[in-house]
Amino acid sequence: MKAAMIFLAGAALVCAPALAAAADYPSKPITLMIGFAPGGPSDVMARILTKKMEEILKQPLVIENRAGAGGSIAGAAVARAAADGYTVLLATGSLLAINVSLYKNVGYDPEKDFEPIGLIGTQTNVLYLNPSVPATSLSELIAYAKANPGKLSFGSGGNGTPAHLAGELLKLEAKIDITHVPFRGTGPALQAVIGGHVPMAFNPPPPLLPHIQSGTIRVLAVTTLERTAVLPEVPTIAESGFPGFEATTWHALVAPAGTPKDVIATLHRATAATVNDPPVRKA
Repeated sequence: MKAAMIFLAGAALVCAPALAAAADYPSKPITLMIGFAPGGPSDVMARILTKKMEEILKQPLVIENRAGAGGSIAGAAVARAAADGYTVLLATGSLLAINVSLYKNVGYDPEKDFEPIGLIGTQTNVLYLNPSVPATSLSELIAYAKANPGKLSFGSGGNGTPAHLAGELLKLEAKIDITHVPFRGTGPALQAVIGGHVPMAFNPPPPLLPHIQSGTIRVLAVTTLERTAVLPEVPTIAESGFPGFEATTWHALVAPAGTPKDVIATLHRATAATVNDPPVRKA
């Protein structure tokens, strides 16, 4: 009995600093890791979120971009980070669900190495072209690809990203011969299309919108089953001759496994309040 009491007292002393730290959380800036280059949809989304979350948490959120391997470089870094709530990850479907099927060792176990904080949302992918490509509709693009097998390529934010898989799915469904060109994020892929280095790409819409409005890129279709409110005039691939075609991107916040539950709860409340904030939802 005496030994048990000594053990419990010792355990309480060990746990006390962690409990106190959790109670004071957050007391310093939080690093928000992103697995893609600046200017892409994850980066744009993070900058919208952090402004509101900083107001709620009363601490800065510092964005750190670690691009590469479809987000796996950032995923591995966060999986190894201290489980104290001061390093969190803006994860995507590729990082948490797709990469483990593509790479022999991504450096983390998506089921064991992270604590979920909250779902941020989902996005469509957009099929867009350099205006020099002689196609103004999906059917014209497919006809051009069939007449020029192997000559067209499409860019994406990286191997294994939902945008990459959207292109591969179209390739299978339309029976066309096009080549994937991976980039280290949506921003570089977009610049390659604008510059004519790659004729077309699939990417989520946020970084594309000003270029759509200026006419530097041409949009043909979106990959959700229904049209998106962001581009309501753009048809879906599903309604353009491929029923059931869907290839979306989703984003979520996660922390390293073992992060204290009350820290996760604090982050979850801040995330929920942020994504339900009307200006944030509009943005």
